Amino acid sequence: MKKKFLSITFMVGLLVALLAACGTGANEGAEQGTTNGNGEQAESGKKLVMGTSADYPPFEYIDTKQGGDIIGFDIDLVNYIAKELGYEIEIKDIAFDGLIGALQADRVDFVASSMSATEERAKNVDFSVTYYTSGEMIIVRKGDGLEKVEDLVGKKVAVQLGSIQEGTAESLKEELGDLEVVKLNKVPELIQELKSNRIDGVILDQTVAEGYVNQFDDLTGIQLAVDAAGTAIAFPKGSELVEEFNGVIEKMKENGELDKLVQKWLAGEGQ
Repeated sequence: MKKKFLSITFMVGLLVALLAACGTGANEGAEQGTTNGNGEQAESGKKLVMGTSADYPPFEYIDTKQGGDIIGFDIDLVNYIAKELGYEIEIKDIAFDGLIGALQADRVDFVASSMSATEERAKNVDFSVTYYTSGEMIIVRKGDGLEKVEDLVGKKVAVQLGSIQEGTAESLKEELGDLEVVKLNKVPELIQELKSNRIDGVILDQTVAEGYVNQFDDLTGIQLAVDAAGTAIAFPKGSELVEEFNGVIEKMKENGELDKLVQKWLAGEGQ
């Protein structure tokens, strides 16, 4: 009888110890989880779908040398924000002119694709605070005698479909009176058309343009005006994510993290 009593006591004690151990393990796991920007515990499994057009180095492009991942300035920016807020990010590569439509159709939660926060676009989406401001440049071939905007009279220039440069090209067309504008989906297609002598110039964001000019010895650039709108992240109208993302972007401006990304990707270090 005594042996039976001792056996039952031992089993009860073992069960209590096991339950206590399980409880401790669960608490430790929660403490090691991802936190949001305020240091508060992030919910597990929060995922956001990001839309981008991965053909715009150094902002977003496919790293063919290292396995095909999408990398770039915007990718690092979003990954930093996601870590601060406790989100997981899934990236969808979409043609630039289809990005706003993807937002409106709820196919993506936000768009980070070097998108200028223009008044026209703001009619259909909400923008974060701007995180980068750049100029524009027309890439031309060396030796063609094209050194200023006026030299483009009677020429053919190309832009990416859906980009802010469409408006720039139309303004130049009105200013010059005689200018043909070609619109294509992907930036590499524009550069290929230029190098194949089928067009005379390509209008791009200045940083992107400078990357191609540095890459190809036979290309040079004509400087245009600074983009007053600035680059921002786009969200569906009324999205609660705007305020969350703005808080982290402003923090990055203050603590120098945004400057680090500029130096890495836009000052030649990450290209």
